Amino acid sequence: MNELFTTAVMGFLVLLASIISVEVGISVALIEIFLGVVAGNLGIKVLPWVSFLGTFAGVVLTFLAGAEVDIPLLRAKFKESALIGGLSFLFPFVLTFLFAWFIAGWDLRASEIAGIALSTTSLAVVYAVLVETGLNRTQIGKLIMAATFITDLATVLALSILFVQVNAFTIVFMLVSIALIIILPKISPWFFKRYGERVIEPEIKLMFFVLFLLMYLGDLGLSHAVLPAFILGLVLSQLYEKNKLQLQRMRVVGFALLTPFFFLKAGMNISISVLIANLSLLAAFFVVKIAAKFVGVLPVSRRYIPESATYTTLLMSTGLTFGTISSIYGLNAGIINKAQFSILVAVVIASAIIPTIIAQRFFSPKIGFEE
Repeated sequence: MNELFTTAVMGFLVLLASIISVEVGISVALIEIFLGVVAGNLGIKVLPWVSFLGTFAGVVLTFLAGAEVDIPLLRAKFKESALIGGLSFLFPFVLTFLFAWFIAGWDLRASEIAGIALSTTSLAVVYAVLVETGLNRTQIGKLIMAATFITDLATVLALSILFVQVNAFTIVFMLVSIALIIILPKISPWFFKRYGERVIEPEIKLMFFVLFLLMYLGDLGLSHAVLPAFILGLVLSQLYEKNKLQLQRMRVVGFALLTPFFFLKAGMNISISVLIANLSLLAAFFVVKIAAKFVGVLPVSRRYIPESATYTTLLMSTGLTFGTISSIYGLNAGIINKAQFSILVAVVIASAIIPTIIAQRFFSPKIGFEE
C-alpha cells in the first residue's frame, strides 16, 4: 500500500476521532484507539514514522503528566497517593499472575509478564482524560496522577527485578537520567529567560532534545525513557507553574501532533481474529484485572476521597503504555507467544477504554466542587 495513501488515511482518522469525541463527549484517546483497531484489521500498516511518533508521544505524555503534578499536594497527600498507587499495583499483579499460572495454564515466566502487564495504570490515558475534562487543575486530578506514578513506578521496578538484563549502557542511562533530573531544574530558569517568548520555541526544543536523548540511551540500556521522563516533568513542575504558557504550548504540540499516533498505534496492534479465537480467556483476564483493581483501590479511595472513590478506582483501572511495553518485552524475549501477546495487549487496551467511558459517563466529579 502506498505510504502517502496510508499517511492520508491516518490524518483522516486523527481528524475523525476529534470530531466524534466532540459530538459524543468521549475522550478522544479512546476514539483513536478504537479507530486504530478498525484500521489495523482493514489492512492499514503501522508505518515506521507512525511507530516512532507513537513511541515519542508516550514519553512526551508522561513528561507532561509529571509537569502537572502539584508537588506541595504530593507531599501533603503522599500517604494517600502511595496507598492508592501501591495497592493499584499489588492486587492486580498477584491475582493476574495466579490466574495466568493456575487457571489459564501459562508457564511461570509468562504468568509473571501477565501480572506486570495487567497491573499498570496508564499515565497517558489518565492524563489525557484529566486534561480534556479540566480535572487536572483540581486536587482529585492531581492526586490521581500522583497515585498513577506510584503504580507505574512499582510496575517498572517489578519488570526490572524479574526480567530486564543490565549492560554497560544501563548504567550510563541511569547516570545520565539522574544528572538531567538534577541539572535541568537549575539551568532551565536561565534558559527560559534568555531564549523564551520567541516564535521558534527554544524551550520546547530543549525538552524534546532531552527526551530524545533519554529514549536513545534507554534503548541502548535495555530500558525505557518513560520513568525518568515522568520524574523530569515532576522536578520541573514548579518552573512550569511559573511559565504556564510554555506548558500550554507543549500540550498543544503533544495533543495536536503526537498523541493521536500513540493511541492509533496501540489500536493497530490488535488482531481481531486472534481475539475472537480466545474471547473467553480475554474476558476472564479483563474481569480479573478490573476486579483486582476494585478490591485494592476502592476501599482506600473511600477512606481518603469518598466523594470520588469510584471515579478514582475506574481511572486507576486503565492501562496502556507500561502494559503494552511489558507485553512487547515478553514477546521479543520469547517469554510469551503471539497469541498470549494479543490477549494481553487487547486486555490492556480494553482497560483503557471501558473503565474510562464508565468513569466519564457516570462518575465524573464536578469541577467546581473539586476546585
